[in-house]
Formats: sequence, structure tokens, C-alpha cells
Amino acid sequence: MSDEADLKLLDQGYHTIMRRVVETGRAPHYTDLASELGLELGAAKALIHDLVAVTPGWTHPGTDYLASFPPFNLQPTQYHVTIDGEQNWFAQCGFEAMAVRWLVPGKHVEINAPCLCCGEPIFVSMCDDVIESIQPEEAVGYSPSEVGGDAASRPFR
Repeated sequence: MSDEADLKLLDQGYHTIMRRVVETGRAPHYTDLASELGLELGAAKALIHDLVAVTPGWTHPGTDYLASFPPFNLQPTQYHVTIDGEQNWFAQCGFEAMAVRWLVPGKHVEINAPCLCCGEPIFVSMCDDVIESIQPEEAVGYSPSEVGGDAASRPFR
């Protein structure tokens, strides 16, 4: 298979998985992926692992089951995602939760999560590029990674 065909298959696989997760909150099994993309079962299983290798996602250890497909986590996390009033999704992390809005244009997205330092609730409401509400207002996101040359806390807004 050519590099171009490989890239096309990766793109089709990514799109198929992401579409299913956005629609249902669940990832397809590799047998579903094989059927939808017209692949042999082994090729669909390999495609899942190829996609995980090029994204910050992962499979459940020792299996072919997708556990995380960013920005979504496919197992429950503390980052509850509600889209247009329906809570079927969980985010991989607080920053990934903020990215969900770009996958559902025109839809209202809410994130509910406890603060991992004090346990108090954090609520974010947004639609497209508009963050409508953050409670508490002083909520910030923190990443210990180097950003702009130094480790820093960055507000959500």
C-alpha cells in the first residue's frame, strides 16, 4: 500500500471513529470499523493501533479496545461533557474538554468537573468560540509543561 493510501485510510479511520464518538459517546469496535470501511478484521484492528500511535489516544492495556480518543475519553472520567442537554461523553482532561466545542458546531457544550486540588465543582458553558459561563469565575487551567519558555498557569478565557 502506498503512503498516500495509508494516509487516506488513517484519515477515513479517524473520521469514522470520531464521528461515532461524537454521535454516541462510544467508539466503534474494530469489527464495526471493518464493516464500515470495507476492511478485513485484521486490517481494522491494525488501523486502531496505527491511529493510537499518531494521536494522544490509547487502547485499554492488552486489548484492541479504544480507551481514549482525544478530546474524548471512552471510559468515565471526572470531566463530564454535556452536548445540547445530553450527557453521554467524558473528556480526556480539562484542556481536552474545552476542545469538544469544535467538534459540534452550533451546539451548546457544558463541562462539569471537580477541581482536582480542592474538590469544588467547576462548570464551563460554551458554544463554538464563545465561552458563555465559567464558575467559579476565577477558574484556571494549569499545565506543568513548558509554554512559551516557562511553566505557567493560563486562564480558560
